[in-house]
Amino acid sequence: QVHLVESGGGLVQAGGSLRLACVVSGRTFSRYGMGWFRQAPGKEREFVAAISWNSFTAYGPDSVKGRFTISRDNAKNTVYLQMNSLKPEDTAVYYCAASNLVQGPRTVSEYDYWGQGTQVTVSS
Repeated sequence: QVHLVESGGGLVQAGGSLRLACVVSGRTFSRYGMGWFRQAPGKEREFVAAISWNSFTAYGPDSVKGRFTISRDNAKNTVYLQMNSLKPEDTAVYYCAASNLVQGPRTVSEYDYWGQGTQVTVSS
């Protein structure tokens, strides 16, 4: 069994920062491509960022580029999402996911394991 546990969400004012963390247990973390997705009420789950097994990164909406940074620490079985200059439109449940595709894909269907999600709320 593979388990993903996110942490670091919360309530923050616009312009603030949060760092999400996701700890993966159950298999060799370094073999996974990792991704972050988010889902706002009434909307589909959206790709935010991905990182390959060897730390090549990709980002989703233009709105997060330059503000969000994904990283991983294979020694700690952890992937991070640093979120700066947060905006109210970033409010969503953020999900961590692990894929057997080591390059870190961009679509929901290509991920094999998911965390339970962590709420991020940005107030104006």
